[in-house]
Amino acid sequence: MKVVDVAEFYAEAGGGVRTYIDHKLRVGSRLGHEVVVLAPGPADREEARLGGRVVWIEDRPMPFDPRYHLFTRAKRVHAALTREAPDVVEGSSPYGGGWFVRSWQGRVVKSLVFHQDPVAVFGHVALDRFFSRPRIDGLCGPVWSYLRRLAAGYDTTVVAGDWLATRLGRFGVPRVAAVRFGIDAGPFLHASRDEGKRQALLAKAGVPAEGTLLVAVSRHHPEKRLPVVLEAVRRFGRERPLALLLFGDGPQRRRIERLARQVPGAVVMGNTRDRAELASALACADALVHGSGAETYGLVVSEALAAGIPAVVPDAGGAAELVPADHGEQYRAGDVASCVEALRRLLARDQVELRSRLHSARSTVRTLEAHFADLFSHYEALHRARLSGSRENKHS
Repeated sequence: MKVVDVAEFYAEAGGGVRTYIDHKLRVGSRLGHEVVVLAPGPADREEARLGGRVVWIEDRPMPFDPRYHLFTRAKRVHAALTREAPDVVEGSSPYGGGWFVRSWQGRVVKSLVFHQDPVAVFGHVALDRFFSRPRIDGLCGPVWSYLRRLAAGYDTTVVAGDWLATRLGRFGVPRVAAVRFGIDAGPFLHASRDEGKRQALLAKAGVPAEGTLLVAVSRHHPEKRLPVVLEAVRRFGRERPLALLLFGDGPQRRRIERLARQVPGAVVMGNTRDRAELASALACADALVHGSGAETYGLVVSEALAAGIPAVVPDAGGAAELVPADHGEQYRAGDVASCVEALRRLLARDQVELRSRLHSARSTVRTLEAHFADLFSHYEALHRARLSGSRENKHS
């Protein structure tokens, strides 16, 4: 099959979506499929990448994060799709790109890939200090109506897990298919705790050798709620020596750096493309601490579990689905005091027993190869059904 992904959130400096789509290019090629990405960027250009192709279409930058661009011209996207002539076209955004795929007249399988829950990303983050999450969901009726209208023009809406399929189904989004995501597990499964490196990381944070090493990996964006993580570490750090290494970058970088300077032991490490380096840092840590309750999946949480460490995560979104009691602790999303309590509970547990359980569970972490095999099988079934329907219509 030829699969074209109209990927509005794909960018050179991107985070989880970029990682996911890069693996789609690689695994798709290995499975015998042609994968092409159409992405908005600063200039028109085309490149071979990871066994597939990326076609950059010049368009305007995103107002609040100029590392990303937006699709604003339907004709250019439609022309590119017609030129590529895919068997399957994916809309990987609920914004312009998603609507342009919906309105394209090509008679092919159309898949809405749900990389972001806008109600959770914007509504929950902005309002859950004042209202319960179910109340916010109810107040966002126009958003659900918008998503229903968008999804109605697709043959399938692909989500990362059963919890999100249930959530979208509850609000009437049609034809939802849960195709569980996975990770590039290799670097994390092969990483091991290195006491020398661990001591060096603690020293970098100015924390003594007996201190606790925490890691956060996140884009610096409001939805990721890093201020909650930083404040929880600041408060809990009054009880015991803590180091917090923050990996990532984004539009809130200056704010995060300013807040981190007020937290003893917090170090902003910046972005890293070196998966082995990140895997090593995770394996040396005592826990991952995560702020976002709006994840559709929770890529970094799976990476931490594959590296053999527990995670402290909010009780909402994809991260919560990945962390049962055997794998860490949960706290009320957005609640600093609850995050402190979760950290306290985690570090009060028998660490040897906890790590033993996590070590046994490492091999069960779902891989991207398994995810994409299931995804392409789903598309092949839809493609066969469409071809069969077309033949029947011709003979009727």
